[in-house]
Amino acid sequence: MNVFLTTLGCRLNEAEISHWGRAFESRGHTVVRVPQAAQIMVINTCAVTSEAARKSRKFINGLHRLNPDARLVVTGCYSELEPSVAASLAGVDLVVGNKAKDLLVDEVIDNIDVDSMPVLAEQPDSSHVYREARTRAFIKVQDGCRNRCTFCIVTIARGDERSSSIEDLVTEVNALATNGYREAVLTGVHLGGYGRDIGTDLYTLVDTLLRETNIPRIRLSSLEPWDLPEGFAKLWSDPRLMPHLHLPLQSGSDSVLKRMARRCSVDSFGELVSSFRATIPGVTITTDLIVGFPGETDEEWAETMSTVQRIRFAHMHIFSYSRREGTTAARMPGHLSKNVRRARSREMHALASRMKREHLERFVGTTRDVLWEGSGEPTLEPSGTRFFGYTDNYLRVATIVPTSTDLKNRITGAKLARIADDGHHFAAEVATSDLAAAAVAQVC
Repeated sequence: MNVFLTTLGCRLNEAEISHWGRAFESRGHTVVRVPQAAQIMVINTCAVTSEAARKSRKFINGLHRLNPDARLVVTGCYSELEPSVAASLAGVDLVVGNKAKDLLVDEVIDNIDVDSMPVLAEQPDSSHVYREARTRAFIKVQDGCRNRCTFCIVTIARGDERSSSIEDLVTEVNALATNGYREAVLTGVHLGGYGRDIGTDLYTLVDTLLRETNIPRIRLSSLEPWDLPEGFAKLWSDPRLMPHLHLPLQSGSDSVLKRMARRCSVDSFGELVSSFRATIPGVTITTDLIVGFPGETDEEWAETMSTVQRIRFAHMHIFSYSRREGTTAARMPGHLSKNVRRARSREMHALASRMKREHLERFVGTTRDVLWEGSGEPTLEPSGTRFFGYTDNYLRVATIVPTSTDLKNRITGAKLARIADDGHHFAAEVATSDLAAAAVAQVC
């Protein structure tokens, strides 16, 4: 049967649909790129905010209109929090809660009857990989969270912490490498808490993956700035572990962090960042920040601005606080007006833009390894093709190469020649020897 997989929301959702895609194809089914070609459509929903829940409902309805004949499966945080509403939406055939996500492929195959046998059923030993993202794969290593940040609904939707075994994850990463993937991104709801429920930790997992797999790159997704194992930064002595850390700060004011029930202080966060910068050469550190949390005073906002300027992030995801029913923060007094939240958001975005430019300027003229993605885009130059990719420390770069050269899914050195006009990525130059190797690979 033909299966269409799509998602809203976080990287963990992306990791899950990648896993399901590989599982469907390993059983002989076909993952298609457009919903109109599908017999079964699976949507992994989000409910981190009320707006995300609304978008999930709208997306479900839109998918049904695009292909009313397909069977529609809904999973994810929205379906976990509002299962009866999700089940009542037009066209929905099956709702799979978050706690049953690991069994989703079995649930779909066992419970949804479509008049189609697997195309490759006669080849049970064939290995087929999900083709949506051949260069980089997101690997869910754990789910759930024991933290109870007052703004977060995800801890309710995802439930208790549950970690995959190291043995299973080694097998999964090795299978990805065998099928041509060049980078594995480890992700989870509370990645830093990996292994607490099974008697291990994130250090042991990463160390084992570096020793027992040969995938060229391993990257960590978002890490809460606590619960990190002792000596964690030593892992980056292996160049296969990418020097990029996303550490959510959420606020630069200790009093706001306390109301958020965050398990760190401004000082402890700053010390963590300093230790990573001292240990990991060229590291890129990015963060999340919530603007206009309930009760945020002018003084607290000034503290946040000062903290951010002092720590200096390469990139920031800035969220204007949005009330989410079911969270503790929704019941707090002192919700700020939209105008105040909007003004503070603009101020922080302006600061973030300046810091990003300063971070990029540090690397102008340097050479870093780049994993090239995509199939190449034609340029105004008749004999040129543009490829985009990411450096080891997660800087976006672009280069123009001869049309006879295919850089897709290759890792090459690239000189970061200049910052592009949009201020968000580098124009890069690939060494002649690497271009020649890529051209030979294309011919072969």
